[in-house]
Amino acid sequence: MYKITDKKRLNEQVVQMDVLAPDVAHKVLPGQFIILRIDEMGERIPLTVADFDREAGWVRVIFQEVGKTTKQLGMLETGDSIIDFVGPLGIPSHFEGVKKVCVIGGGLGCAIAYPQAKALHAAGAEVDVIVGFRTEDLIILKEDFEAVSANLYIVTDDGSYGKKGLVTDMLRENVEAGKKYDLVVAIGPLIMMKFVALYTKEVGIKTIVSMNPIMIDGTGMCGGCRLTVGGKTKFACVDGPDFDGHQVDFDEAMLRSRTYAEHEREADCRLNQTGDDII
Repeated sequence: MYKITDKKRLNEQVVQMDVLAPDVAHKVLPGQFIILRIDEMGERIPLTVADFDREAGWVRVIFQEVGKTTKQLGMLETGDSIIDFVGPLGIPSHFEGVKKVCVIGGGLGCAIAYPQAKALHAAGAEVDVIVGFRTEDLIILKEDFEAVSANLYIVTDDGSYGKKGLVTDMLRENVEAGKKYDLVVAIGPLIMMKFVALYTKEVGIKTIVSMNPIMIDGTGMCGGCRLTVGGKTKFACVDGPDFDGHQVDFDEAMLRSRTYAEHEREADCRLNQTGDDII
């Protein structure tokens, strides 16, 4: 059993949770993920590691309560335990030689972008961070990003905080103002990563995206996280989750991401019922 040592609600739907998992904390690196199960009847879900403390032995995950399992996980409190917490899985991020980088996070993707920005900052890179949210109420990790970036740019769809617009608008503005980036790291909704990659390909900036599609076993056996990169089939769990953003077939990935939308809605409806209807 893995004990929850701390829980914090970042906004109405997003929860930050520290789990005591010394074996994972000792080995995990930025970019990797874990797969957890709440109890013996629970489904397996992947969550990217948002932070960790090797000495204290905890691993931090941040998740949005959107489906049955994440809502059940959000009901747990500090002191509760979960049955499985497996990892680290996936290939760690590699940023050797990067001197000036722009890390872009969209919505909940900021939870994955933060450890990337933190690792790059620790390695001595000059880090600009651009994060985008629909509205001010959804902003997360502002202080964390401020601590690991040379410049933090926040944009909102409705203009309620920072600049009104999209992360791609802010990136374009910086590049056109003369900023020279060795690398762009983009993590967030597929449509956001697609348009970041389209722009950076146009201006010739290497771009890494983090692909976090449907995963089941985390070992490449089930095929649930299959995607096409550079015309070849890859599996996000064992070949990624980081990939060259200029090579990813985002249209195919977006189509696959909607495969189980109806099943997710049905599970959510059952979760909101009572008694024996909850499965």
